[in-house]
Amino acid sequence: MLYLLITLAILFIASQIWAKVLSANIEMHEYEVLAEMDGIEIRKYAPATFSYVTLNVDNYDQGSSMGFRKLAGYIFGGNQRQEKIAMTSPVEMAMDTMMVVKFMVPAKYNMEDLPTPNNKEVRFVEQPERIVAAIRFSGFANDEKIARYREQLKVVLNQNGLSYDGEFSFLGYNSPFDLINRRNEVIVSIDWKG
Repeated sequence: MLYLLITLAILFIASQIWAKVLSANIEMHEYEVLAEMDGIEIRKYAPATFSYVTLNVDNYDQGSSMGFRKLAGYIFGGNQRQEKIAMTSPVEMAMDTMMVVKFMVPAKYNMEDLPTPNNKEVRFVEQPERIVAAIRFSGFANDEKIARYREQLKVVLNQNGLSYDGEFSFLGYNSPFDLINRRNEVIVSIDWKG
């Protein structure tokens, strides 16, 4: 029994190291921290191009699964050139009126270079520089946690007199294989005078 427990512990540790190694080389959406206050960060995100899908669902589990599957199909070769496109981080999910799941396109591509998706639901958008407020939480995300941190973010913004556009998004940074040290965030664009 002890041998089995030790073997399982070694396998778990190895799987977590493997997951961290895989995510260490993933291109991330660049941002600069402009300020920190009451547990939140004010960030300036660089312009970027995103692939995205719009979904007619209203919960995190369905949206993350369905959105990831459609976008992953595109980047894993589901396009007219059968080209594999590197994964980026974080995955963004706008969760207000309609659920929109977005992957940042690696910086080496511009709109004209991107292969045409086989799935017509996959679209692209160029997002300009933006300033957001972000609040971080750990563990696995779900609708309740996202709602709780969205409310905490609203409270801090209201207490500091910062206006926001109302469209909150969830950012997920980890692969499903990462079980520890998970990073999740809720963000919203703000009017920042700095």
